[in-house]
Amino acid sequence: MDALYKEEILEHYKHPRNRGAIDKPDITYKDTNPLCGDECQIDLKIEEGKVTEVKFMAKGCAISQAATSMLTDMIEGKPVEEIKQLGKKEILDALGIELGPVRLKCALLCLKVLKAGVYGIKEWPT
Repeated sequence: MDALYKEEILEHYKHPRNRGAIDKPDITYKDTNPLCGDECQIDLKIEEGKVTEVKFMAKGCAISQAATSMLTDMIEGKPVEEIKQLGKKEILDALGIELGPVRLKCALLCLKVLKAGVYGIKEWPT
């Protein structure tokens, strides 16, 4: 079963969904993982409380990239209030493999970025 999950991770890494940027997003946030250098920015368009478009720009390891691609698939069309309830379990379930502490930070960077954006944090670390 692990092999299937590893294939899915590689598929999202090689062919990420929703890669790009949104011109004039309603929500945008960017952050980095200083331990390994992963970077992630997520842009959202919101209409009537729902995500109508999501894009991301990221660079880093396969886990970080795949998790971000998977997360964007999960949230498109969802209400912002529902997105606020997402937790690390959903990301880890999507990845489907055991991760050590360092890789856990890689996998969860996208969730940290998304949550900061939907909760209205306006500045990010430089």
